[in-house]
Amino acid sequence: MNLILLGAPGAGKGTIAQKLVERMKIPQISTGDLLREAVAKKTKIGKEAETYMKGGKLVPDEIVLGLLEERLKKKDCKSGFILDGFPRSIDQAKKLDKFTHVDTVLNIDVDLSILVDRLTGRRTCRKCNAVYHVKNVPPKKEGICDSCGGELYQRSDDNVETVKKRFDTYRQNTEPLIDFYKSEGKMVRVDGGRTPEATLKDAIKLLG
Repeated sequence: MNLILLGAPGAGKGTIAQKLVERMKIPQISTGDLLREAVAKKTKIGKEAETYMKGGKLVPDEIVLGLLEERLKKKDCKSGFILDGFPRSIDQAKKLDKFTHVDTVLNIDVDLSILVDRLTGRRTCRKCNAVYHVKNVPPKKEGICDSCGGELYQRSDDNVETVKKRFDTYRQNTEPLIDFYKSEGKMVRVDGGRTPEATLKDAIKLLG
C-alpha cells in the first residue's frame, strides 16, 4: 500500500507511522529526512538544496520531488511506503502523481483544544531528547528525565499562541489537499483525539 499521512502538529502522526511501519513492513519516508541526508552526503541535489536552506529559503518542489522519486525506486518500497508530511499542497500532489500512485490518504484529525493541551504540556529532555507530558506521560520525578537524569524543558514553540498559529497554518494549507483527495476517493479520516492505541486500532480497520 502506498499511504500518505496527514495531521496537524501534535496529531500523533509520528507515533501512528511507527506502528504502521511495524505492522505493514513498509518504510516511513519524510522529505525533511531525505533533504538532511542528501546535504550530509554532499550529493549533487544535496548541495543544491543546502544553498536554499542556508539562505533560509524553502527548497523548491523540483528538488524535493527529485529526492523522493529516487527514494521510491529503492527495493524496500516495492510493497509500498508511508509518506509523512508530504505533499503539502495540491500542486505537490499532482506532481507526485506523475511518478507514483497513492492508494490511501489517512487524515489524523484532532480538535485544536486537544492539540493545545498536548503540545503545551509537552516536556523534552535536554540530554537525550526523550519526550514527556505533564499529564499524560509524567516523569517519575518532576522536571527530571527517567532515562538519563537530564533536565526537562518546554520547547519555545510549545506555547498556546504558537500552537494556534501552527494549527491555523496547517488548516489553511491542508484543507484544499483534503478536499482534493476526497474527490479522488482516497481519503479516510480517523479521530486522533484519543489514545494512540485507539487511534491506531481505527486506522488499521480503515486501511484493511
